[in-house]
Amino acid sequence: MRPCLLLILLNMPILQNKSKVFLSSILTGILFTTTCFISSAQLPVDSIKAIIEKEIYLKRSASIIVGTIDSTGKREIISAGSFSDKKAAPPDGNTIYEIASITKVFTSLLLADMSLKRQVNLDDPISKYLPANVQVPVKNGKPITLLHLASHSVGWPRFPDNNDPRNLDNPYADYTVEQLYDYISRAEFDYAPGTWFKYSNPGYGLLGHILAQVAGKPYETLVKERIGTPLGLTHTTITLTPAQKNNLAIGHTEYGAPAPNWDMPAIAGTGALRSNINDMLTFAAANLGHVKTDLYPAMQLAHVPRISKGKGEGEVTLGWTLEKSKDGEEFLWKDGTTAGYRSIVLLNRTRKTGVVILSNSLNPINDIAYHILYPAIPVKPYRYIWAMHDLILATAKNKGVDAAIEEYKNMKATRSPGLIFDPSQLNYVARDLRQAKKMSAAIKILELNAQEYPTNATVFEDLGEIYKLNGNKKEALENYEKALQVDPKNEHAKWMVEKLKN
Repeated sequence: MRPCLLLILLNMPILQNKSKVFLSSILTGILFTTTCFISSAQLPVDSIKAIIEKEIYLKRSASIIVGTIDSTGKREIISAGSFSDKKAAPPDGNTIYEIASITKVFTSLLLADMSLKRQVNLDDPISKYLPANVQVPVKNGKPITLLHLASHSVGWPRFPDNNDPRNLDNPYADYTVEQLYDYISRAEFDYAPGTWFKYSNPGYGLLGHILAQVAGKPYETLVKERIGTPLGLTHTTITLTPAQKNNLAIGHTEYGAPAPNWDMPAIAGTGALRSNINDMLTFAAANLGHVKTDLYPAMQLAHVPRISKGKGEGEVTLGWTLEKSKDGEEFLWKDGTTAGYRSIVLLNRTRKTGVVILSNSLNPINDIAYHILYPAIPVKPYRYIWAMHDLILATAKNKGVDAAIEEYKNMKATRSPGLIFDPSQLNYVARDLRQAKKMSAAIKILELNAQEYPTNATVFEDLGEIYKLNGNKKEALENYEKALQVDPKNEHAKWMVEKLKN
């Protein structure tokens, strides 16, 4: 008997909006230590192939590509599905995916490298690098430092409250540096920086911005020059060439509809990078010490634990999560999520093995990664749960929204078997109707959602958002106020109420 890591997968339906998507990214990789028999060998290629082909069949994703690294540094690439919706196109080593929050460990590597080169200091207060008119808060006499940003220990929440996108499907495309500065100046926290872990996307967006300012060049250029060129990462980028666009996997929602790509120019350091499995395997191998690089000291610095995530949840390094088993083996991981993609890098530092998985669907993939390194940890077979959404959407399109609402009520009254009733089902229906330019129908569906789930603040936010988009300011304000009544600590709803009133 010896300890192994058991992945607790929180594969819950989520509402498709800017906050819930990122929240899912945070939740899908929580680890707990338990005791069981496990095999120390990685799963063989044929077994990996069978697993991902089955998961494609079960509609977990349109395509999944897996890269493995064994203890000698040998790499294998296994894929299934199609990265294109127009033709059968199996993904290969050059297929591009959004890697989302894995961008953060590129940002933290930049910080570590610049720190070793004495271009910055981890303990520098961020105010040193910001305009004088940005009022950086100080709590209990402790200023916010670069290290606090990199270790998620400022105390800022996951999302900035002052985001009001023109395009709901690309929520950070028009978020500006000025908005980021405004958020920093107003953001409040309950304890001194460095006290507790609290995952923050704006924190990493600010860190990437500061490092780019110090270097005097855009974040994307900085990543390519400092990390991409030394490691030979020729396809890790933000701006895609025409050839890369042709190789870009089309993102998908949880239920398989196409999902737009995300852009986040002002906060690129938090999740803007795109890459392929070839580059990501090289990056993973370098972090394991299999690739000789002058960046390795910076990588080692980035792996040093800084603050606990909480009991049983490991420690935060610079960007990574570090887990230790009772027999001393060390594991690093970072995952990522955008509207239509999932990604994970999982490394066993002790055995120098690793796995990278890229997928063009919002559905979780972390269980597959852990099963590959630790076969005793089972894959949780994907179960398609979106039949309710599919039925209501089809009726709304073919017979009208009133017929769809009546059908929903009948199915709920009879508790039709196999159907799941939760806010995300109707929220997705409204999303699809909005994208089809059927705004009045989308509003009716969201009104139904608010009636069905009156204690869910998010459904009122969604309704307020679509009313605002449709030019109904009065109704938008009313629903943001209802969101605040349900959740008085909802900072985004507070900000929207003030904006609409003013």
